[in-house]
Amino acid sequence: MNRFYEAVHNAGMDGLKAEIAAVAARMVIEEGLEFGMAKRRALKQMGLPARTSLPDNMLVEEQVQEYITLFCADSQAAELQVLRHLALAWMNRLASFRPHVAGAVWHGTATRMSDITLQLFCDDTKSAEIALIDMRVRYESRTVTGFRGEAVEALSVNVLCPEFESYVGLHLIVYDFDDLRGALHPDKKGRSPRGDATALRRLVHDAVP
Repeated sequence: MNRFYEAVHNAGMDGLKAEIAAVAARMVIEEGLEFGMAKRRALKQMGLPARTSLPDNMLVEEQVQEYITLFCADSQAAELQVLRHLALAWMNRLASFRPHVAGAVWHGTATRMSDITLQLFCDDTKSAEIALIDMRVRYESRTVTGFRGEAVEALSVNVLCPEFESYVGLHLIVYDFDDLRGALHPDKKGRSPRGDATALRRLVHDAVP
């Protein structure tokens, strides 16, 4: 692990936020934690007060990329392809709900520990849940914070991944159709924060040697 922190310091990022981001990045990769949970766990591990100012998600993502380069370069690309194929399979099953993939699978930082996040844009927000019931798919429902800060429903499913010989978490975040308007505006790095099945297929195709 020392090589990772040395890389952080050698890059000139020796501030407290950068160190929190580095610790959080390890948890994201090794434990599959979401960024928010990883940052809070990092504070606790480092013995810092809960009120400590946290790094933003972009800084954590930079450290995730650095961690992948140092420790997962031999395996991460193949694992990402597996997860993207699995995401596409479910996007095809849920095509009527205009699925868009987001998070690590979309941005290219996913490993076998990562979950898949699909955002559904529905004419009727209850229709996605009814579809899972009709498919006889077991799921858990909870309320999460949406990309505009609003409360939205998340339907979580454990999906068998034969390539990993394990289950992968699939989270279906349910939005109203009107929320799709403006949802593809670029983030601070100029990237689209989510992509439809066509965009994801393009990434899968482009990654094939």
